[in-house]
Amino acid sequence: MNQTATAVKATPPKAARIGFFERYLTLWVVLCIVVGTLLGHALPGTFEALGHMEMAKVNLPVAGLIWLMIIPMLLKIDFSAMAGVRRQWKGIGVTLFINWAVKPFSMALLGWIFIRHVFAAWLPAAQLDSYIAGLILLAAAPCTAMVFVWSNLCGGEPNFTLSQVAVNDAIMVVAFAPIVGLLLGISAITVPWNTLILSVVLYIVVPVLISVILRRAVLAHGGAAALQHLLARLGPISLGALLLTLILLFGFQGQQILAQPLVIAMLAVPILIQVYFNSGLAYLLNRRLGVPHCVAAPSALIGASNFFELAVATAVSLFGVQSGATLATVVGVLIEVPVMLSVVRIVTVSKHWYEARTV
Repeated sequence: MNQTATAVKATPPKAARIGFFERYLTLWVVLCIVVGTLLGHALPGTFEALGHMEMAKVNLPVAGLIWLMIIPMLLKIDFSAMAGVRRQWKGIGVTLFINWAVKPFSMALLGWIFIRHVFAAWLPAAQLDSYIAGLILLAAAPCTAMVFVWSNLCGGEPNFTLSQVAVNDAIMVVAFAPIVGLLLGISAITVPWNTLILSVVLYIVVPVLISVILRRAVLAHGGAAALQHLLARLGPISLGALLLTLILLFGFQGQQILAQPLVIAMLAVPILIQVYFNSGLAYLLNRRLGVPHCVAAPSALIGASNFFELAVATAVSLFGVQSGATLATVVGVLIEVPVMLSVVRIVTVSKHWYEARTV
């Protein structure tokens, strides 16, 4: 997830600190998990009815909430910033390598190791493939919102962060479905291509088009101040949609979670490993190439974080709201903030060590 921006037409950053709701996002997520799980257990008929409100395997209530989450985040992205790619080509190259050539495949391997082998005896056999699919979906799309926050916190170069996110979003439009399809195929999971392509259109292509058109219209009529004002008003809506989505998703999963509460802990293990592995690899590669710390730090953060909104939406579309895949992607939401804050801390305190080699 991500937010900041400079450069022409980019949204100017204010204070380099995380907001109140974002800072305690883990607490809100935990509360939503508890509330959703209890409601799902107490009102199974209601959540079953909500779960059947779908079209072409797309759950309509969840789809609407996902749009409310994604579009405000995409409004922060100035895709014209891709013109700045040449200035930081080493850092961008490292992040692209991690995001598209390492992270999805390392997650598929970690899923195979932990879900199909290490933890298999404690997980429901019928959901093993679905759990792995959810982990793959989580790793196949790089974050596009909260990485702006992480970049600010570690003193990252905002123009680099903006350019990197814009490039990743452009690649995601065409690469997400093929990579997911390839890895699900390798994992011996049937790929419903029609639904996967529909998910990409619904949750990437259409929101990107809406955000680009709306951003240009707002800038044309009110300038950067009007855009900043709109983003400030939409921020609470986006967060509220996220929390309400979690209540729905955990309501759908309520009885399964109460029956096997250790599932969440076991699903968190490969997610944690892949975050630290990919951020560490990106950080070390940048150091090896002599990239400045203000670029290497956000490069490591972007290389490790996940666009969990898209992952959740795609899992719901492909496998259903009560599937193991959806649960696996939702676990990513639970641990995103504390884990990424720890990575911010690591790259910040190691700045002297990093620059001892690159200066």
